[in-house]
Amino acid sequence: MLSRLTRLLPERPQRVGPAPKSEPMLWPLPHLRLLSFNMQAGMGIHAAHHYLTRGHRHFFPHRRRHEHLEQIAHLLADYDLVGLQEVDGGSLRSGYTHQLAHLAERAHFPYWYQQLNRDLGHLGQFSNGLLSRQSPFAIEAHALPGLKGRGLILGHFGRADNALLVLNVHLALSERARAHQLNFIHKLTVDASHVIIMGDLNCTRDELRRSLLGQRHWRWLDEDMHTHPSWKPARQIDHILVSENLRVRKVAVLDVRLSDHRPIELELELPAGFSLPPSGLAIPSDSLIVPDTRI
Repeated sequence: MLSRLTRLLPERPQRVGPAPKSEPMLWPLPHLRLLSFNMQAGMGIHAAHHYLTRGHRHFFPHRRRHEHLEQIAHLLADYDLVGLQEVDGGSLRSGYTHQLAHLAERAHFPYWYQQLNRDLGHLGQFSNGLLSRQSPFAIEAHALPGLKGRGLILGHFGRADNALLVLNVHLALSERARAHQLNFIHKLTVDASHVIIMGDLNCTRDELRRSLLGQRHWRWLDEDMHTHPSWKPARQIDHILVSENLRVRKVAVLDVRLSDHRPIELELELPAGFSLPPSGLAIPSDSLIVPDTRI
């Protein structure tokens, strides 16, 4: 009976993202604006009572879902790199909208990548998403240790001998599981000079410092940056970690209620070799390929 019913439903979109460029490429400007946001599949839960009154949105589409996605797309349009957590990859609850592809189109991101972490068929396509205005030369998806359903996206930007690693991560609720996952991330990034880790890490800065990952020197961004719950932020569980040789220009939590998390933004300066030289300077013959920034 169930199989007969599901055959009547629309086909789920099966899209991962455009293939990355194999050639290394330069960013057009010497600084990047980043955003990390747990968008809660666009359900619009941004008050405590919504967990009860809007709980059905975990399973069924709501009539304002397209309007809500447009608001998120408008938010993302100001950034160069965006890490999204809890994106729906196209199921009943999103009205069979591939949310990441839709957001990339609406916010004019030429490159995006979806990692499907928990496939519940027509009931949910729980995913991480990375959106970028520049193509990485390589992209990876890793399942994290512990129960199935947690993962990270790793983008390699620049070139192999001088790469910027950007990780979009969603960690487990259990502290014990997070310890193993943070160890995994440490091993994945320990030899890299330029690293950005962003996402819903479900833990405090103190827990990060105690982990194996905390043995490395990071710009911890020690300001009070509470991100959850969005209607009365009391905890910082969303983070952007930046390796110590990357200079941070600005960091802030946005006063935005589009989810039960608030987004966190960061602007940094790129080291030499990752962006186009200033106007008027000669470009070495072995320089990277200049991206087409037209929309």
